[in-house]
Amino acid sequence: MTVDELLKLIPSNTFDDLAVETKVDFQVKKLTGEIIFKLILFTMLNSDRLSLRVMETFLASAKFKSFSSQEELNSKFNSIRDRICAINSDYFEQLFNTIFTTYNKALKEEKALSKADSTYVAIAANLISIGMLNGAASNGKKHVKYSVNLKGSLPCNVKVYTDQSYVSEDLALGDLIDTTKQSEGSVVVFGRGLQSRKVLDNFSNKNKLFVGRGRPKTQIEVVSTSQIPAKPKGSSVTIITDETGLLLGGKRLKTSNPFRLIKAIIDNTEEKICFVTNLFDEDAYVIADIYKQRWEIEIFFKFIKQNLNVKHLVSHNINGIKVMLYMTMILAILILAYKKLNKIKGYKIAKLKFEIDLDNSIIREIVLLCGGNPDLAKHLWNSP
Repeated sequence: MTVDELLKLIPSNTFDDLAVETKVDFQVKKLTGEIIFKLILFTMLNSDRLSLRVMETFLASAKFKSFSSQEELNSKFNSIRDRICAINSDYFEQLFNTIFTTYNKALKEEKALSKADSTYVAIAANLISIGMLNGAASNGKKHVKYSVNLKGSLPCNVKVYTDQSYVSEDLALGDLIDTTKQSEGSVVVFGRGLQSRKVLDNFSNKNKLFVGRGRPKTQIEVVSTSQIPAKPKGSSVTIITDETGLLLGGKRLKTSNPFRLIKAIIDNTEEKICFVTNLFDEDAYVIADIYKQRWEIEIFFKFIKQNLNVKHLVSHNINGIKVMLYMTMILAILILAYKKLNKIKGYKIAKLKFEIDLDNSIIREIVLLCGGNPDLAKHLWNSP
């Protein structure tokens, strides 16, 4: 599937409808929401180091004018900065939600497993008034926390946290999972950062199915014990116990809902591992295999850090940070959908092929605008 075909899957009225709904272009004539969207996307693809001055330069380029279907585009970097800081971030959030829904369906991942986790971006403290300290030594830096819910191959929800209390994964992941409507009907997997019995009870009360990692000393008031099934070929853990009951917390407080506590040993390290879940109909090795798939979100974080430059903040204003984060997630969705639909193995190669495919499409449009016939150079446009 070409980039042109991929982009055409997005409903044609999306930008106009959301512009009206969010009033993103109220009293704005030049740097509309759609132009800012396309400018950030274009710059992310064509520059290793995203910056406002790079955006200013691309805004006046022939390729970007062709890509954006706008003939007269000139604006200084400080105007772009001010627009990103003040623009309604809801517009980008809703674009992200629409684009996720579109490609989640295209990839047939509506019932796919969800994985939730967090990562941090560090900024010099003198550059930002918001942010949190992460760890005992701040080293003169503050951190912005990004919590992401990945459904199947694609991010379906993302949150920005700057308040110090959200260093706690009980708060951050609890809030992320609780507010992710797109993951309803699928199992959510998360790591051992989330341990709050109150949060786990809340998930069960709202029928949110999950598999999490408990601490080795997690205690349970046992109600029933399940027989351990035969170990399947290829499993990397050995199940020791599978118990159901009320989890015990501080001061021996119990959960309101029953949970399963599955304890195992990782074969190659002999490390003890513990799974907590409200899935009662799957055998213990299936639960272990579900948890193993959590690693996919670690690969996703590596992808956006190495290939989409998520660690570099163009804006140090919370609204601008949200805009740039939604744009990063949108670009990630496009590249990951392109990668999967075209059966490309590597992330870096998928991004490069996406860039080349889009570049070829833009050049074709410029040739047509000049009165030429791009079909005479057909062999140049059909990149393998």
